[in-house]
Amino acid sequence: MPRRADPASARRETGIATDPGFVLLGEFGRAHGLNGEVRLKSYTADPTAIGTYGPLTGADGRAIEIASLRPAPGAPDMLIARVAGVSSRNGAESLNRLALYVARDRLGAPEEEDEFFAADLVGLSVVDRNGAPVGTVRAVPNYGGGDLLEIAPASGGNPALLPFTKAFVPEIDVAARRITVDPPDDLFLPAAPRDPEEG
Repeated sequence: MPRRADPASARRETGIATDPGFVLLGEFGRAHGLNGEVRLKSYTADPTAIGTYGPLTGADGRAIEIASLRPAPGAPDMLIARVAGVSSRNGAESLNRLALYVARDRLGAPEEEDEFFAADLVGLSVVDRNGAPVGTVRAVPNYGGGDLLEIAPASGGNPALLPFTKAFVPEIDVAARRITVDPPDDLFLPAAPRDPEEG
């Protein structure tokens, strides 16, 4: 099963990446060695489970079949994958940064009542502890430091990122399509310009 919050790609994507019928399971990294192996970051709770979903769909629409997996040293969610039909370093390099999706109906429903997929959160209304509108969830990215909620403000303007932690996100009600947050006062303020002399 995917984790509670699978990350969205840092790139703005269209097509399958924004299709609610698909769930992001992982993303290929750089080639590993000379014989077609490639690094794979898995977003599933058990990283090797990404190999059990059968053919996956790449962000570019092509079918991807993972032939074998083994752990990569240094990171529990990083794997070394061999992909059916890829036997050279050039072939593996062509997969770099390709996001992998599975059709949502192949996942079934979350097992626990309070479990959900990150895709379930996109489009939900965001309110503060007093029930005042804050905005709408646009994405659930993870740039390496933990899951975030990308929130488009109700008042318009640029979206902001809020850490997806219990302190900032005390309540999620997927059935009511609402997330309660406790954001910092400056959530939607633009970042202060950096002083070039500070380094």
